[in-house]
Amino acid sequence: MLATSVALGWKIAIIFVAGVAAGISNGVAGGGTFLSFPTLLALGIPSVQANVSSSVGILPSTFGGVRGFRNELTIHRQLLIALLPACVVGALTGTALLLFGSEGSFRSVVPWLIGTATVLFAFAPRFTKALAKRRLEHEPETIRRRSLIVGVFLAATYGGYFGAGLGIVLLAILAITLPYDIYVLQGLRVALSLLINAVAALVFVVRGHLALLAVAVLLVGALLGGWLGTLLIRRLPPGVVRALVIIIGVGTTIKLAIAR
Repeated sequence: MLATSVALGWKIAIIFVAGVAAGISNGVAGGGTFLSFPTLLALGIPSVQANVSSSVGILPSTFGGVRGFRNELTIHRQLLIALLPACVVGALTGTALLLFGSEGSFRSVVPWLIGTATVLFAFAPRFTKALAKRRLEHEPETIRRRSLIVGVFLAATYGGYFGAGLGIVLLAILAITLPYDIYVLQGLRVALSLLINAVAALVFVVRGHLALLAVAVLLVGALLGGWLGTLLIRRLPPGVVRALVIIIGVGTTIKLAIAR
């Protein structure tokens, strides 16, 4: 087993690299948890402890994204405020499911959730155009706003429970319900991810069960990786960004399905 054959120094290096990779992934589209979580598992950390330690450790990966998309977030500040309750309540619901419920039954549907979200995101432009053609005066906007709030709550619940692919789930929901370009959606995704993960991390810190050394190393790696990921995404054409999101979503779905 990897946990028994690797020296402490190499374990720290492996966790650091996983943190950087997770940060870059989160900076681009999300899915960073599935890079950090299996690394901690392979190093012998129990699954629930690895899950919560990964969630806390890669939290800084979204800091750079919030700064990088500050213009978009400033414009849509009121929307973020309106979504805050759904994020907080959803994240608390998800952490309760993880800490007090059955993990196996929920994780069995995770690949389906990520796969569906990836498909929705891939076809979101067509869905948006179709909705625009059928737009009435006030009803569609009301329906879209309610769908957005419910969708964010469900995404937050998922993020509080497991979190791998949370960014992809959020992007899918945002792309379906909001008529904004990819960079605005990315900015909103980063801010919502940070809020959801911060609430979950606070619960996990209070509850304990953290692998403290792994968390510390992930924090440093994820902070660096998140900054690099944000630099990357701002320099890519929208079509390339969308393709990267879809690729990460498909890869995350396959890995989660195999890991079941």
